[in-house]
Amino acid sequence: MGDMVKVAEATDLPAGKAMLVDVGGQQVALFNVDGQYHAIGNSCTHVGGSLSEGSLEGTTVTCPLHRASFDVTSGQVLSPPAAAAVPCYKVEVDGNDIRIEAP
Repeated sequence: MGDMVKVAEATDLPAGKAMLVDVGGQQVALFNVDGQYHAIGNSCTHVGGSLSEGSLEGTTVTCPLHRASFDVTSGQVLSPPAAAAVPCYKVEVDGNDIRIEAP
């Protein structure tokens, strides 16, 4: 298991929102779904759109470029044009600290 790296504080990320964080040089999209935090690779597997800038509905994020969608809890593709999943990272909350497992 990799090291858990503090990337944000819970107060930084309201429910239903996303933010871009850096974990060991990797760009990771961090999401708050009703108080549960999820982290996936930020770069859409289609042409690299920024998923942290996409629209979040429930646990589905839609890429702002070509509308591919992903499950923020697993990184799995839910709709094309993306064909491959994005990485999914373990998230833990300790008090107000949000930590993500370094890849």
